[in-house]
Amino acid sequence: MDSTIEEMSFTLPEDHAALAALAEEIFADQASTERVVEVERAEGGFDRRLWKLLADSGLLAACLPESTGGGGMGVLGLVTIAEQQGRRVAPVPFWSVVAAAAWPIAEFGSVTLKERLLDRILSGDALVVGAFDGVAGEVGVTGVRDADAVVVEGTAVGVPAAAEAEAVVVPVRLADGTTNVVVVATGASGVTVTPVAATGQGSAATVRFQGVRVSNEDVLDGGDVDVAAWTLQRARLALCGVQLGTCAEALTATAAYVSQREQFGRPISTNQAVAVRAADAHLDTEAIRLTTLRAAWLLDSGRDQEAESAVLVAKFWAARGGLRVVHATQHLHGGIGADIDYPIHRYFLWGRQAAFSLGGSDQLAAELGAVLESAPPIGAPA
Repeated sequence: MDSTIEEMSFTLPEDHAALAALAEEIFADQASTERVVEVERAEGGFDRRLWKLLADSGLLAACLPESTGGGGMGVLGLVTIAEQQGRRVAPVPFWSVVAAAAWPIAEFGSVTLKERLLDRILSGDALVVGAFDGVAGEVGVTGVRDADAVVVEGTAVGVPAAAEAEAVVVPVRLADGTTNVVVVATGASGVTVTPVAATGQGSAATVRFQGVRVSNEDVLDGGDVDVAAWTLQRARLALCGVQLGTCAEALTATAAYVSQREQFGRPISTNQAVAVRAADAHLDTEAIRLTTLRAAWLLDSGRDQEAESAVLVAKFWAARGGLRVVHATQHLHGGIGADIDYPIHRYFLWGRQAAFSLGGSDQLAAELGAVLESAPPIGAPA
C-alpha cells in the first residue's frame, strides 16, 4: 500500500471504498432493527442467514492474503467491514472469526489444518472463533507440550458464538512462559461449552478445557512471530472498527433526534449544552477513526514496530472515547434513551461491549506505557 496516512485520513483507496459500499449494502439490507431484535430473541444472538450471505459475497475472505484464497484487502479491509457491521449492530461474530481465527489459521496453520478448515470457514460452512481475552502477559488457558501434542487446561470466558462453533482458536501459556496458539474442536473430549449472557446481546459462551490433547498439526506455528500477539493486534483493530461504526451511527441518530425534538418552542439542538456534548462525541468518534486507520495502515505497510503502539492507541480511544460517545448519545435522547427497547440503547450496549472486550482503557494505557520508551515517534520514516 503506497498511500500515506495523511491521504488515508480523508479518503479510502478505491478498492476499499468499493468494499465498504458492498458491506454497507449487505448489512443495511439484512440487519434492520426488527431483524436484529428477532435474532436476539429467537435465534440466540447469531444471525446465520446473514453470516452465510457474508460468506457468499466474499466478505469473510476479503482481508485474507490472496495466497490463501482471500482478497488481499489487509487490515484496512478488516476494519472497513467491521465498521459497517457496527453501524447496524449486526449480530454476527465477524471479528472473532475473521481476525482471531481464519486469518491466523491462513497465515500460520499447517497444511493439514488449512485443508480441513480454512475453505469451510470462508464459505460459511464451518464456524471457528477466537478465544482471546486480551490481557497482555496473562492467558486463562495453560498447557504442557510434549513431542506430539499440547495438553490444555483452563477457561476462556465470553467467547463470541462459541456455542455454535465447531472449534476455537485459543492462546495457551506453557510452563516456560511462551505462548502457543492452538485450534481445539468444541466437541473434543474434555471441552465444555456453557452459553452466557453478553452485554451486546450476541451469542457468547464460556469454554472450559480439562486435559484436552491437541495434536501438533493443530498448533499454529509462527516461527519467529508471536502468533498470539499478532492475532490480538488484528482482533483489537477489528473491534476498533466495530466501535467506530457503532459510535458513528449512534451519533447520526442522536443528531437527527435533537434536531427534531422541541422543547420551549425550539429544537433542543439549539441549546449550547446539547450542542457541545454532541460536538465532543463527534471528536471522540473521529479520534477512533483516525487512530484505527493509522494502525491498520502501519500493519499493512509492514511497519510492525510502529504498529505495536499504534494499535494500543487505537484501542484505547475505542475504549475510553467510545464509552463517552455511547453514554452521550443515550443521554441526549433524554427519557427515550432510558427505554431498553429503543434502538439507541442497543448502540449503548454494543459500545460498552467493544470498549471492554480485549482490554479496557486502563489496561491499554498500562500496556502503552510499557512500550512507549521503545516506540518510534509518530511520523518517523519507515
